[in-house]
Amino acid sequence: MSSAGSSKLKPVAAALEALLKDVGVLETQRVACEEAAGRVLANDVTARLDVPSFDNSAMDGYALHHGDAGQALPIRQRIAAGTPVQPLAPGSCARIFTGGEIPPGADCVVMQERVEVADGVATLPGDIPQGDNVRRRGRDVASGSVLLEAGRRLEAAALGHLAGQGITEVEVRRRPRVALLSTGDEIVDPGTPLGPGQLYNSNRPMLRRLLERFGATVVSMASIPDDPTTTRRMLAEAAGQADIVVTTGGVSVGEEDHVKAAVEALGELDMWRLAIRPGKPLALGRIGRGNGDGEARFVGLPGNPVSSFVGTWLFLRPLIGRMLGCPALATLPEIPARSGFATRTGPRAHYMRVKLRFDDRGVHAEAFADQNSAILFSCIEADALAVIPAQTSISPGESITCLWLMTD
Repeated sequence: MSSAGSSKLKPVAAALEALLKDVGVLETQRVACEEAAGRVLANDVTARLDVPSFDNSAMDGYALHHGDAGQALPIRQRIAAGTPVQPLAPGSCARIFTGGEIPPGADCVVMQERVEVADGVATLPGDIPQGDNVRRRGRDVASGSVLLEAGRRLEAAALGHLAGQGITEVEVRRRPRVALLSTGDEIVDPGTPLGPGQLYNSNRPMLRRLLERFGATVVSMASIPDDPTTTRRMLAEAAGQADIVVTTGGVSVGEEDHVKAAVEALGELDMWRLAIRPGKPLALGRIGRGNGDGEARFVGLPGNPVSSFVGTWLFLRPLIGRMLGCPALATLPEIPARSGFATRTGPRAHYMRVKLRFDDRGVHAEAFADQNSAILFSCIEADALAVIPAQTSISPGESITCLWLMTD
């Protein structure tokens, strides 16, 4: 079993490259569209129908042939959405409502506010072009075209697109299974009385929610005591049931931090100690499964809640995205902004929690005053992470890059 070895701080880009190396997409499964919200398509979906399936009116008004515009025409039909139509008699018009089918012989619609009606005759304006206020057949979707591409997450509009084709099942990627383990005898679950020196586990519910938002399923959650033998056993068990094993705490250099050694014994520690603030003691690696069935990816997050929050966005989101074959999860959107603060970095890049303000002069990033890795409130309010490279000085008004915290 090999180890990362060197204690030199590694940049985020190198850590991501090591984490994602040889990660393949997971197998597929068919699910009902009613159960497919948030899932990722495994294959392209081809349109079966034109949408709309017939020319229809974009508004309430009167359908006519554009050559008859400017005249007083008798109203020969009344067409509501879903009702059958007859060919339009020459020199006449039809009362039509939004979504109603354009009858043969008509090629435009004039909105009702521009029409005068008396005794069954409509007096129409003369500037009505062909195709005006008509939604053409296939304007939204053409039969045989790609309706939705592989790798797309099925959110509200995409699910509506599928329903509009009468599709009831889709093939999606299986959700990555994640085992979420907390380390440290000082960490206890809410509902348990606190003893001397103990803290409630804020990481577990926070990380579970993030992981589920990114498309994973948390299959197990447990607390690892500060014991090297138990740590190794529990990591091995977690790897046997999960695609990704996530720990919080236990990857520093303290005498009671046993996770790093356990991962090295069970598999490979590809990298640890990153040139990032917050989150320097973050470990990445792999844990072999005892049955010889491949390996689970390992991400060891720091115990401080802000460090875990940032590390989950930067590393677990793209890892889950790679397993799902979802390009939208590969990177966080970059937003150029003007700094509303001054700061200076040392040898580590700083990922600062910021709020974004938009106005006619552009985007402005306002940093939270306290950027300590134990101040979780800043994560509740943050819109983005402002990336300040190592050995950099930033003054108010300077250009910076922000990573927008979004799920897709």
